[in-house]
Amino acid sequence: MAIDQVPSVTIPVIDISGYISGDLSRTTKIVEELSAACRAPGFFQIIGHDVPAELRTRLFDKVAQFYALPSTTKSALHRGLSVNGARGYEAIGTEIMEGDFQDQKEGFMIGPELPSGRFLQGPNLWPEESHCPAFRSTMEEYFAAMRSLSVKMFRLLALSLGLDDEYYFDAFVDSRDSISMCRAHRYPSASVEMAKKSRGTGAHTDFGAMTLLLQDDIGGLEVFHRPSATWNPVPYVKDAYIVNIGDMMEQWTNGRYMSTLHRVISPVSSKDRYSVVFFNEGLLDQVIECIPTCIEAGETPLHPPVTVEAHLRKRYGESYGENKEEILVQSVGS
Repeated sequence: MAIDQVPSVTIPVIDISGYISGDLSRTTKIVEELSAACRAPGFFQIIGHDVPAELRTRLFDKVAQFYALPSTTKSALHRGLSVNGARGYEAIGTEIMEGDFQDQKEGFMIGPELPSGRFLQGPNLWPEESHCPAFRSTMEEYFAAMRSLSVKMFRLLALSLGLDDEYYFDAFVDSRDSISMCRAHRYPSASVEMAKKSRGTGAHTDFGAMTLLLQDDIGGLEVFHRPSATWNPVPYVKDAYIVNIGDMMEQWTNGRYMSTLHRVISPVSSKDRYSVVFFNEGLLDQVIECIPTCIEAGETPLHPPVTVEAHLRKRYGESYGENKEEILVQSVGS
């Protein structure tokens, strides 16, 4: 499917600074805009957040330094060495998210630094400090900042759903055992012909609840517009985070909020593309069932209740050809 010359959908840009500063009148407007964006197109961008620009710049610098390491050094951190955590390094071509397209990206995943435990829980894998100075400390600092921002976004989400409790999702996303993951990507530059035959990341929807993406100015992320059956680029906006709803939240809201198909086109550029994506998937034992404000009297929920763990295991098993009893790498291609 070709991309229209004129985009069929506009990705809203929402300034959340009023909520960050505690301005109640501006928060009301933010909540209205967020509710509309979550219903369609399921993607939006936020500005006015509180993640420092210096940290974001330093993060991209450290990520580029990491990916410049020799392949043998990176492979020593292969995700296959991660116990119960899907952490560590993934080489180009490991994933196939769409048809016969091999994803043309490298990935490096971290999560909360915990002992080996349940599904997606465990210690991180890190390069030696001498190989990539301050990489670990920068990633950990960024992870903490993003987890904090994620909690704020879930509070806005609760307000947008008309819930009486702004902190409705707090235990879900901000507990010790909440599954939150951060993944840094490098997409190698490609020729025009190569880009036609490959995908940076194949078309997919995200499995979890909400995704926050930091992208550079190279471009390549596209969202699928269902009514017109067209792919549309998500433009780079300075200082912005791209936010999208995942399958879990679509189910939780009884289809009120939309999990949108998206992909990344291999960058036709003289430079590689870098992005860093943050997922907050919540508590494994949380039961996902229709939120009370998302169903009218007499309506029947579209989906039966399911735990987060069962939902994630099922989606991973459907999307990857690995042993379903093994830890599977998450569908994380933005």
